[in-house]
Amino acid sequence: MGDWFAPEVNGANDLGPPISLAARGLFKNNPRVPKWVKMIVAVLLLPVCAGAALTLGKVMRACGSADLTLVPILAGAACWVAIYLLLPKPMWLYVVGHELTHAVWVWLFGGRVKKFKASAEGGHVIVDKTNFLIALAPYFFPLYVGLIVALFAAGHLIWNWQSYLVWFHLLVGAAYAFHVTLTAHVLKTRQSDITSQGYLFSAVVIFLGNILVLLVGLPLLTAKVDLTTMLGWWFKDTGEVILRLGKMF
Repeated sequence: MGDWFAPEVNGANDLGPPISLAARGLFKNNPRVPKWVKMIVAVLLLPVCAGAALTLGKVMRACGSADLTLVPILAGAACWVAIYLLLPKPMWLYVVGHELTHAVWVWLFGGRVKKFKASAEGGHVIVDKTNFLIALAPYFFPLYVGLIVALFAAGHLIWNWQSYLVWFHLLVGAAYAFHVTLTAHVLKTRQSDITSQGYLFSAVVIFLGNILVLLVGLPLLTAKVDLTTMLGWWFKDTGEVILRLGKMF
């Protein structure tokens, strides 16, 4: 099967060098879902987004007493924000992570990566399969956080790194802040990952993806809420949002 190659995408001049971060490739005979269908799906998912936001508030309140976990995480995030504001942005490191995330999700869906390019000015991967999750994964999946978790889990299993937990939480906070700040930065310019899926649909998927990371990550890190309880809250809050909307119409 041949590859489809998308054109370069340029950003606004007042935002610095244009950043193009596209996953570029799909089977040519893969039927593409029309954007109007994706827009309808996005609108239908808005109550789920609202329910997720309400649930995140409950999870954060339930996990609020986990000082030994949350303080280092927040400290790590604050350290990164200071670096982000005061020093040059490490765009090469972000772009490598962005394109690697495309590649990882391609592999998860059984595809192949045929070309990989990353630089401080932008990057792309040429692949033989794509879908909306592959296209949008870098905007909600914090790859470097996942790598830190995997490395610490392996080290803890082998060498019992219990005494290094505070440093683990510090790095997790810094890595997640890295993901959030630089993702927001690149979204200031036009990204073909986003335009290919439609703005509203992309916004909904990115929002749900990012909030799902927090809804799963906070309970696992703090051990204050189990995942089944969180899912029950989400289901209930989404139902309440739908009922309120139903009363309005």
